[in-house]
Amino acid sequence: MFTENANRIFNRAIDDYHRFDDVDHPVENPFDEGLLDHLLYMKNWVDTVQWHLEDIIRDPQIDPVEALAIKRRIDKSNQVRTDMVEYIDSYLLDKYKAVVPQSDARLNTETPAWAIDRLSILALKIYHMRQETQRSDVDEAHRDACRKKLDVLLSQQVDLSRAIEELIEDIEAGRKYMKTYKQMKMYNDPALNPVLYGAKK
Repeated sequence: MFTENANRIFNRAIDDYHRFDDVDHPVENPFDEGLLDHLLYMKNWVDTVQWHLEDIIRDPQIDPVEALAIKRRIDKSNQVRTDMVEYIDSYLLDKYKAVVPQSDARLNTETPAWAIDRLSILALKIYHMRQETQRSDVDEAHRDACRKKLDVLLSQQVDLSRAIEELIEDIEAGRKYMKTYKQMKMYNDPALNPVLYGAKK
């Protein structure tokens, strides 16, 4: 199953990151370029690094200059994340380009890759919530509350995985069709962000 493989790759990327737990550690993708597995691993690695950057920037003692640098790094990471989603959708569009949609085929609310994006983030939530259930520096009430949240996240993972499988099956059968939109983020574009293009006047 597609999502079974994706979840396994996401877990591997998360485990690989936490062997070093360093936002500056270079990625060592174990999959060959051009493969979907390579894209899935890179997607989750970007998500994992950004997860920890978001933690760091919330340190109340952080130096404001460092915080600004991290915020700009997060902005760049968001653009890379969007690009990775579009790469995955392009891969799937090419894979199913020979499928002829049925006359009553419907458009899904999101593309497969944006659903996969949510699945990648969910793998991170599960990893970190599980860590909370294993802490020794908190009381049992905290661990128990986190176990209940973990159960919900695991249930959500099952449901989302099933929904993605059904979406892919529908695309393969022509019951649904893919249509992608470039996200066209504006805040990093000096031609579209008024603060940036205003500074040139």
